[in-house]
Amino acid sequence: MSAATPTTLAEFEASARQKATAFAWSYLSRPGEDGQTHTDNRRAFKRYRLIPRNLRDVYIRDTSVTILGTKLDFPVAIAPTATHLLFHPEAELTTARGAASMNTLMVLSSWSHHSLKQVAEAAPRGVRWFYMLFYRDRGRMKRLLERAERAGYAAIVLTADQPFFTFSFRKVATTLPLDFRFPNIYLDDNPPGPLGSLELAEYFKKTVKEAATWEDVEWVKKNTRLPVVLKGILSVDDAKMAVRLGIDAILVSNHGGRQLDGVPATIDVLPDIVGAVGGEAEVYLDGGVRTGTDVLKALALGARCVFIGRPALWGLAYNGAEGVQQVLKILKDELSLAMARAGKYI
Repeated sequence: MSAATPTTLAEFEASARQKATAFAWSYLSRPGEDGQTHTDNRRAFKRYRLIPRNLRDVYIRDTSVTILGTKLDFPVAIAPTATHLLFHPEAELTTARGAASMNTLMVLSSWSHHSLKQVAEAAPRGVRWFYMLFYRDRGRMKRLLERAERAGYAAIVLTADQPFFTFSFRKVATTLPLDFRFPNIYLDDNPPGPLGSLELAEYFKKTVKEAATWEDVEWVKKNTRLPVVLKGILSVDDAKMAVRLGIDAILVSNHGGRQLDGVPATIDVLPDIVGAVGGEAEVYLDGGVRTGTDVLKALALGARCVFIGRPALWGLAYNGAEGVQQVLKILKDELSLAMARAGKYI
């Protein structure tokens, strides 16, 4: 007798843990340092309360949202996450299909096993953004921006909260017999060595620009026709700077607690960021979203859309594209029900 299909994200997490390899699960679940921020991301949602408005006609609810000019069926999207190959043999191709089946968007990571073009071809009706690294060679960045535009990506995402990379893949190489490729990083280069090698680590060190600055963000904004989203903003001052540079959207994020530990939960700083932006850029949130009620709380505090990272990979590990679709559907259905119970119908 087969096990019942998970009906909550908590159940998907438990099921995915059984299916994923020990290394894959350790990589996915790893918090930063002591895990303070990772834990607080979840707990913070529970500190907020919804006050319902009753006796309203909520028989029909509209969960759709328009972000950067694109209409989605509901305000939950997939954040950029690396190396989906750890969780499914078709990696990001499968994740993209799951997102497209629910008419929501996926942000493709630079650390993807498949190229911009391959992912676009796998889910041609899907909505896709591209998370691009900062590079020392701006010619490389320009080529990537042009590839994203040609492949139909609708926005460029830049990460503000990761000034340094460890480039430590040795454990992957010695643990898993997987052929990792990063075609959105190598471009026309050949990898100088296998994953985990000193040669590859040196390649990344020479190629990727660490400690990027506002000037790098401004350069990207001036060199693409696509909207630019800045991910990893937690401070009001940074939000205001982003607006001054003409950034189109801000993703309030602490990298799932995997970067600087001890920073605030994203839901706690969201209202201040929304106030600082003053409607001059769209504001989104990720970090700790696990239920439809969480989504509604973020929307009530000013977020236009929320993004999920780990839960999408739980779905991927559980059952490929269908698993990703199921995770998204759970959040959509829970959001719709929460809207009805709170008297929120638009």
